[in-house]
Parts: sequence; structure tokens; C-alpha cells
Amino acid sequence: MADAFLRELDLEALLARALAPVDPPENLSLHLEQTLMSIADLAGSELEAWELSAMRDPKNWIPGVTRPVAAIAIGSVAGAALVVLQVRNRLHAHAAGRS
Repeated sequence: MADAFLRELDLEALLARALAPVDPPENLSLHLEQTLMSIADLAGSELEAWELSAMRDPKNWIPGVTRPVAAIAIGSVAGAALVVLQVRNRLHAHAAGRS
């Protein structure tokens, strides 16, 4: 009985339909690039707002350094991801032009 059920079910066809590739939206790359640029700009603004004069008092060191360090880390990651995305887009455009 189970064999008949499996034959009717056609498990391979169901798996093929379920695992079919899905193309991403056309504007995904542009949206991702804009988001990364926005994050990098916000991180830069945070660093500009940071006052070095507030760091003269040792009591301010730990709380005062946390935000700029986070801004540097986040800005660096966003910038690196943006560079990777732009290089990837150029390689795809170059490969498409060659075809």
C-alpha cells in the first residue's frame, strides 16, 4: 500500500518543483548598494559627531569609545560589502558583454 502511495505521489517531481531555482528581483543589487551606502554614510556621520575633547577624562574612555569603535566597524563592513558588490556587478557586466 505504501509503494502505491509513493508511486502516485511522484516524490521526484515534487522535489524538483520544490527545489527549482528562484531568480532574485531585478532591483535587488541596486537596493543592497543603496542600503550599504546609507550605512557607511551614517557611520561616517557618527564619527564626525564624536568629540575627541570628551576623551580627556579617563571616566569617559569606555563609554566614549564604544560608539566610535562600533561606527568604524559597521562602516568598514558596509564599505567592504559595497566594494565586493560593485566588483561583482562589473565582472557580471564584463562577462555578459563578452558573450
